[in-house]
Amino acid sequence: MSAQTAATTGTTAPSGSAGTGVAAEVELAIGGMTCASCAARIEKKLNRMDGVEATVNYATEKAKVSYRGEDVSVQDLIATVEKTGYTAHEPAPPVRGGDAPAGAAEADELRPLRQRLITAVLLAVPVIAMSMVPALQFDNWQWLSLTLTAPVVTYAAWPFHRAAWTNARHGAATMDTLISVGTSAAFLWSLWALFFGTAGMTGMTHPFELTIGRSDGSGNIYLEAAAGVTAFILAGRYFEARSKRKAGAALKALLELGAKEVTVLRDGREVTVATEDLRTGDRFLVRPGEKIATDGTVVEGSSAVDASMLTGESVPVEVTVGDTVTGATLNAGGRLVVEATRVGADTQLARMAKLVEDAQNGKAAAQRLADRISAVFVPVVIALALGTLGFWLGSGEGLTAAFTAAVAVLIIACPCALGLATPTALMVGTGRGAQLGILIKGPEVLETTRRVDTIVLDKTGTVTTGKMTLQTVHTADGTTETDVLRLAGALEHASEHPIAQAVATGATHRTGTPLPTPENFTNVPGLGVQGIVEGHAVLVGREQLLAEWEIHLPVELARRKAEAEAAGRTAIAVAWDGEARAVLEVADAVKDTSAEAIRRLRRLGLKPILLTGDNRAVAESVAAEVGIEEVYAEVMPQDKVDVVKRLQGEGRSVAMVGDGVNDAAALAQADLGLAMGTGTDAAIEAGDLTLVRGDLRAAADAIRLSRKTLGTIRTNLFWAFAYNVAALPLAAMGLLNPMIAGAAMAFSSVFVVGNSLRLRGFRAGV
Repeated sequence: MSAQTAATTGTTAPSGSAGTGVAAEVELAIGGMTCASCAARIEKKLNRMDGVEATVNYATEKAKVSYRGEDVSVQDLIATVEKTGYTAHEPAPPVRGGDAPAGAAEADELRPLRQRLITAVLLAVPVIAMSMVPALQFDNWQWLSLTLTAPVVTYAAWPFHRAAWTNARHGAATMDTLISVGTSAAFLWSLWALFFGTAGMTGMTHPFELTIGRSDGSGNIYLEAAAGVTAFILAGRYFEARSKRKAGAALKALLELGAKEVTVLRDGREVTVATEDLRTGDRFLVRPGEKIATDGTVVEGSSAVDASMLTGESVPVEVTVGDTVTGATLNAGGRLVVEATRVGADTQLARMAKLVEDAQNGKAAAQRLADRISAVFVPVVIALALGTLGFWLGSGEGLTAAFTAAVAVLIIACPCALGLATPTALMVGTGRGAQLGILIKGPEVLETTRRVDTIVLDKTGTVTTGKMTLQTVHTADGTTETDVLRLAGALEHASEHPIAQAVATGATHRTGTPLPTPENFTNVPGLGVQGIVEGHAVLVGREQLLAEWEIHLPVELARRKAEAEAAGRTAIAVAWDGEARAVLEVADAVKDTSAEAIRRLRRLGLKPILLTGDNRAVAESVAAEVGIEEVYAEVMPQDKVDVVKRLQGEGRSVAMVGDGVNDAAALAQADLGLAMGTGTDAAIEAGDLTLVRGDLRAAADAIRLSRKTLGTIRTNLFWAFAYNVAALPLAAMGLLNPMIAGAAMAFSSVFVVGNSLRLRGFRAGV
């Protein structure tokens, strides 16, 4: 459809770009793809259009298209996809809050595949049993087998037939082609043998003989091959589809981070409204412990805001009148009144959701191994079958012998073990991973683990604990650590500030006794706290708080404070009865296992890089402690994505480990995303691997296990094809006994399962 036609039908490009020549972007939801080669075909067709640049992602089933509005319209793009044999439409915007309709749509999408799988398994099991066990072959068992197999080959296997037809129309061959041709050949030949040959006679059996010799094809049926292959491969497709459906969950998790309701100040009254109803300029109330509803400016009050999930900054940020705050961050201190400056799609949270989506769509979909092999294997097998048919017809052996040999080639080329090769290794590998606290999302993840050579690590919550803890206590002469902790801890315990709580918790643990109760407690905004503890007038906070009482740090404590701040730690001054008594160091502590984890990652051939939104002094201190040489600090979420892209542009294959919302887009952009299970849902959903334990050593174990699982899948695929390739010459020569075919399938399947079970012996930390 031309641009002029589009104009007459009322079709316009988004953002008012139609007819302007300005590049516009649209995202299309693609339906009907069954493998990565489908995505490649659609991408190729779209990119042939004038002024169009497209990337199609099989995993997310989306096409991101950039086009010039004067040359093409969205309808042109959709028409091109439909001509290629697939469906396309503009996706509905994500539903905020994870409402039920989104979940229902996901369930509806998987239900047809699940129904086909259940049908195939229930009907195929008795067919395989009767065909392979002579003792079960009662009179006319073959007709019951036909009755059970017919729904499997028609209804259950319909997606394979439909995909094969689409591929054939475009001159392509994938594993769907092989499955469709093989199962159809087996079923149709069995029909011919039952109705026109001798296989339908009462008392017919499949004797368990492994002899090689020419047989009368009219007495052979291959119903178990048709039913079994369909059931096995449907099982693999279903579990793959389940993991693939989670690709959009990162966006849902990001959107759910925001506050759902907000208290707005209107005409002097407090009114509770949905966050979506906020408008720029509205003033809203944020109480202690509540999430800030949207981006804005503080117009009343002061507090400490925990923004670690968005910025990676481990220390809560002190805000007061005039300071900006970000939606979805947590008010950890006092009461705030905020004026909304950005709402809806303009907020930082919404922009981060867009970053994640862009990164997911930009990531090249992994090409399945079986499809790569089938691109060559399928045309060769079909050519061999046609050549066999022509040879036997030309040699004068008769039509029955010719068709017997040709169909045998197609049947033996459709390996039962292929359906088991990937799912069994994945099932065992992912099961063992789950036992070790490693969750692998799907087969696309595994291939990447083999190539990664650089691993980018977030700091807060990944290398460090992500929680402020009391590190060191420096005391003045004549003052004991116990006295400092009791008095300072008692005062800090009465404060809601996260740093104060870190001091109070550390004091309780170190002294081993309950803290006394303070009197006349006062919170001095932005400076610290003061009060009476056990008869002492105590001050705890910034050095300025002590200065207001004309108390100054002695030289040694001042030096300790300067050293702590230079290393990126928070230094807290403590004074009582008119004298400075101590300096407390509070910091986000490095996990005990992080240094060992870095050593293990290096042994796997990976170069570690620290990437954090925290300040440089903190980042370099942590990096030095765990043995990392390359550091990127003070990096905002959008810049984290840019750092990953820059490393990829240098030719590196990048793995990323993170736990916060600020890491989600970078996790999606990286070739391999590893999310700490102790982190946010957004990070977990954006990652390819989830480390449940929150132990960085699990990252090394995850990469080793993934590589081992990939190796097992490769071995399985080799043998799944090898047995059948070895039997192809026998089939072409007309020497294929049906029991030989059954035995080859059974043996290759047993080998594949046994090889996969070896993954159960994988051990962590070896």
